[in-house]
Amino acid sequence: MNVSVILAHPDPGSFSHAIAQTAAEHIQKNGHGILFHDLYCEGFDPLLAAREFPEDASLPPAIRAHCDEIREADGIVIVHPNWWGQPPAILKGWIDRVLRPGIAYQFLEGDSGEGVPKGLLRARTAIVFNTANTEPAREQNVFGDPLEAIWRNCIFGLCGVNLFHRRTFSVVITSTEDQRRQWLNEVRAMVDSVFGRS
Repeated sequence: MNVSVILAHPDPGSFSHAIAQTAAEHIQKNGHGILFHDLYCEGFDPLLAAREFPEDASLPPAIRAHCDEIREADGIVIVHPNWWGQPPAILKGWIDRVLRPGIAYQFLEGDSGEGVPKGLLRARTAIVFNTANTEPAREQNVFGDPLEAIWRNCIFGLCGVNLFHRRTFSVVITSTEDQRRQWLNEVRAMVDSVFGRS
């Protein structure tokens, strides 16, 4: 099994980086392959140009490589902070440019784009790990946890990835080293439950 791990955080010393590294190492320890992308480190260009809209558009080589990898991935892990109830802009740009028609979804014959598309991704399981500095009760009761709807319904559900798991670690900014170690153990446990030994 090949698992695509996508990390979106600009600070190499962030807890998001620790999560992504832990998840990737544990997935490999369980005997699976890893396709790892640190979007900030790679300088991923998040700007979707109009020329990329058509399904048969000629894509830049870097975008084509991302598209080919995500299409062939058997599982997906996304790691990012909660910024304004959304993924960072670089990750939103990755979604816009990579989870594209013909790769991640397809409208059925006769549908000009107003209907519900068919998901095309091979992966059937995804994990999203988020970091946050908002108390969980406030995130749920005041903001309605928009990331849950974005990832479960608007992205993975639409692209055919029906088994979705998500864990938010908060409050990161006041967390202790012991707390972070416990959280990384939770990352390993979730990886085991979703991408167990091959």
